[in-house]
Amino acid sequence: MKIGVSTFVTDRGIAPTALARALEARNFDSLFIAEHTHIPASRETPYPGGGDLPEVYYRTLDPFVTLAAAAAVTDRLLLGTGIALLSQRDPIITAKEVASLDHVSRGRAILGVGVGWNREEMRNHGTEPGTRGRLVDERLLAIRELWTEEKAEFHGDFVDFDPVYSWPKPVQRPHPPIYVGGGEGAFPRIARFGDSWLANSVPADRLGEQMDRLNDLANREVPVTVFAAPRGGGGLERYAELGVDRVLLYLPTRPEAETLEYLDRLAADAAPFR
Repeated sequence: MKIGVSTFVTDRGIAPTALARALEARNFDSLFIAEHTHIPASRETPYPGGGDLPEVYYRTLDPFVTLAAAAAVTDRLLLGTGIALLSQRDPIITAKEVASLDHVSRGRAILGVGVGWNREEMRNHGTEPGTRGRLVDERLLAIRELWTEEKAEFHGDFVDFDPVYSWPKPVQRPHPPIYVGGGEGAFPRIARFGDSWLANSVPADRLGEQMDRLNDLANREVPVTVFAAPRGGGGLERYAELGVDRVLLYLPTRPEAETLEYLDRLAADAAPFR
């Protein structure tokens, strides 16, 4: 079982370059970072975690700028979005950004995607919440075309363009892995597109049955990456017993000195699984 870290990278926490160096030095396999372009000041959509929305949600750095900075100071660390809000992203620009990250990192990019939960945020991007699932599916199809075809074109209900050239192509073939986030409602999307299910904080005692249902739907064994896994409680052992491919331990957003101390504790937790 591989072990990486998931976090929010903000203007008030450790810098991306310092974080990336520290992760690679401690032999973590990957860094997955969250994305929010903004948070509307007046919100109706409740925070899924309950209570007030933490400020890290509206202080996140751009994910691809952050991951490019991390790529520049590392050699092995995998670089993923967890998640890129594809319901709020232009597919042509996103295809270019991911391919560029894969190019500068020499094949270490992972595109983690989801439909999002904050309806006010997505409406500011012109996205209708009720059709965001269909929108994301089309954008994923279009991105794959842009990555894999010399002259790409796509004609759908939400995405429509005649043949175009888009370079660079990704280093990874046929394209960087696509990790799909979401609960059981996202299982059809995961079955169709997912190189892994990005399971957000799903406890081990529930995950096994969900993995079985996903595999039955997909008619294949879908790798699972657990996002934002908490420390302690024997969770890593139980995830390993379930055959989870990767666990992303949650790293709170703190200044550099505090972050390095916390990473030392996470590295000690991860050591028996390496």
